[in-house]
Amino acid sequence: MFEGARPGAARSAAIAAAAPAPEARDLSRQLPPGVRLGTSSWHFPGWRGIVWADTVAPGDLSRQGLTAYSQHPLFRSVGIDRSFYAPLSARQYAAYAEQVTENFRFVVKAPSLITSPWLPGEEAFRGDGNPQFLNTAYAIEQFVEPVRSGLGTKAGTLLFQFPPLGRTMTRAPERFIAQLQEFLGGLPQGPQYAVEVRDDRMITRRFFSSLKEVGVRYCVGVHPRMPPVAAQAAAMSGFGSGPLLIRWNLKSGYSYEEARTRFTPFDQLVDEDSATRDSIAQLCMATIAAGHECTIIANNKAEGSAPLTLVKLAQAIVTAARHRAQAG
Repeated sequence: MFEGARPGAARSAAIAAAAPAPEARDLSRQLPPGVRLGTSSWHFPGWRGIVWADTVAPGDLSRQGLTAYSQHPLFRSVGIDRSFYAPLSARQYAAYAEQVTENFRFVVKAPSLITSPWLPGEEAFRGDGNPQFLNTAYAIEQFVEPVRSGLGTKAGTLLFQFPPLGRTMTRAPERFIAQLQEFLGGLPQGPQYAVEVRDDRMITRRFFSSLKEVGVRYCVGVHPRMPPVAAQAAAMSGFGSGPLLIRWNLKSGYSYEEARTRFTPFDQLVDEDSATRDSIAQLCMATIAAGHECTIIANNKAEGSAPLTLVKLAQAIVTAARHRAQAG
């Protein structure tokens, strides 16, 4: 479950944070206040010297690492990906919330049982069907309420990430869009919800209109299966502005397994993507200029090391903000 484990890693009840790099401190002071940066999970021993002061086992980092993580000057958010694989309890969420300050926000992925049409272990697109797929009652009981109870005000966006849905759905996306809208419309008011997809054929005017009608945001997912950031931004324009979530997931040209193999232990940038970085920075600044918050979550598999990706991204955002101020 945990990537980058190292034999003999030390166990520690109090995990020490690495000394912040002066550059990161300077960037944190220059970032627009509405920008939230964070990584997709945090249990990576390879971040030693970047986030952690010492080598710590991934299990210890997963349970106890958030206090040290949140001391990094650029990190005001983090993704909880563990919830995608199985529902978490309110108590488990509360244990995370206790480790961070009041202004920190979590981006929480819904269990895949809610967003996958097939059951775990079934061959994609050929299973007997998943009865919990877009089941509103199940989503409320197993996801929304535990998150709200456990994280409280530290809950940020509640994310429904859908896998590739197969030709049956993508040939006629209107049926899925209608089912999705009904599902989202039945969720409790209050939390900020977002939807991320892996099928570019779902990116239609009806799709964005349906999200707008139920007050749910679109998550810009940077992934080889999806159009570039600028194309996704253009597709969703005209359907109302609001808080934006961007997830920089995977470098183009790689599978997750290939990226994991090449990038482990995630302690350096291996394959940079400056074009995507600049596009994200521009979209982020447009969101901030419209008066809304922008949260960006980076994965190790985007360029090799999520924390270092966010440092470079912070530089790009600061530069974009400076140019916008000069032009205005």
